[in-house]
Amino acid sequence: MIKNTLIAIVASAATAFAAAPAVATAEEGQKTMEAQAAKPAPARSGHIEASGVNYYYEVHGEGEPLLLLHGGLGTAEMFEPILPELTGEREVIAVDLHGHGRTQLGDRQIDLIDIGDDLAVVLEELGYDEVDVLGYSFGGGAGFRLAVQHPEMVRRLALVSTGFARDGFYPEMLPQQAQVGAGMAEMMKDTPMYQSYAAVAPDVSEFPKLLDSMGALMRKPYNWAEDVKKLEMPVMLVYGDSDMYRPEHIVEFYQLLGGGLRDAGWMRENMSQNRLAIIPNRTHYDIFFAPELVSTVLPFLNGETQVESWAEQVEEGQ
Repeated sequence: MIKNTLIAIVASAATAFAAAPAVATAEEGQKTMEAQAAKPAPARSGHIEASGVNYYYEVHGEGEPLLLLHGGLGTAEMFEPILPELTGEREVIAVDLHGHGRTQLGDRQIDLIDIGDDLAVVLEELGYDEVDVLGYSFGGGAGFRLAVQHPEMVRRLALVSTGFARDGFYPEMLPQQAQVGAGMAEMMKDTPMYQSYAAVAPDVSEFPKLLDSMGALMRKPYNWAEDVKKLEMPVMLVYGDSDMYRPEHIVEFYQLLGGGLRDAGWMRENMSQNRLAIIPNRTHYDIFFAPELVSTVLPFLNGETQVESWAEQVEEGQ
C-alpha cells in the first residue's frame, strides 16, 4: 500500500513537466510499448555538447523541420505511437532532454532556462536556422524557453499540456511534487518511467540523481507571465479536458497570448494568430500519444489558418 501510494505520488508529481504513462490504461500502455519496439531507424542520430551537457538527438522523416520535445522522466520514444504521422509530413528532430534517456545528467542541475539555451546550440550545430516546435509538459517548458530566449529560431510553437506558472496545477499536487527525490528510485523500477529510462540510458545508476534534480526543479516557484507576452510567433496551446492544469490557468495562458479577449468578428477580423485546443476524453497522462494530437497540431504548424466563412459557403451554393 505504501509503495503504491509513493509511486502514485511520483507519477503525479513528475508530471509537473512530465509524462506518467503508468497511469494510462493497460491497453494504451501496451500499444505504446509495441510502438516503441517497432521504432524505425533514424536518418541520422548522435550527440551534441551544449554547456557541458551531451544531448542525444535523432532525425526522422523529410519536410519542414519540427523539433519534438518529450515530457519529464520520459525519452524521445514517448512519441513513437504518433511519430509515423508526424514524419509523413515533417522532418522531425527528437532530442533527449538534460538527464533523460541517452543524455546524461552530469553535475549540472536541470533548469528549463538553461535547456532553452542548450536547444539553440543543438539546432545551430545541426544546421537549422528556424524550426517549428512541438513540446509536451516538461518538453513544452523547454520549447517555451527556447522561443522566449531565441525567438528567431522558432517559427511556430505548439505547447501540449504545459503551464506558465507553478500555481497552474491543482493545489493538492504541489505537496506531492515536493516529495519527489532519490528515495523513490527503488520502488519505481517496475514503472514505465524507469523501464524506458533504463532501456537507453548510458548510466542507469544516475536515475536517483535524476529524481533529485527533477524534484528540485518542481519545488522551485516560477511565473513566466511576462515572458508569455513577449512571444510574437504563432502559438498553439493544447490540453486534455481532464488535464492536470486548472481550467482557469489554461484560459489565462491563452489570454496572455492575446486570445479569448473579444469576439472574433463576422469575418474573423478580430481573430488572434494563436490557438487553443481542448481534446475530449484525454488527461495529462495520455494526451502525448493521442492520435487526435497530430490532427490537432499539424494544421497549425503547417500554417493552415484559412477557414471558409458562412457568407462564402452561401455564395458557393448559389
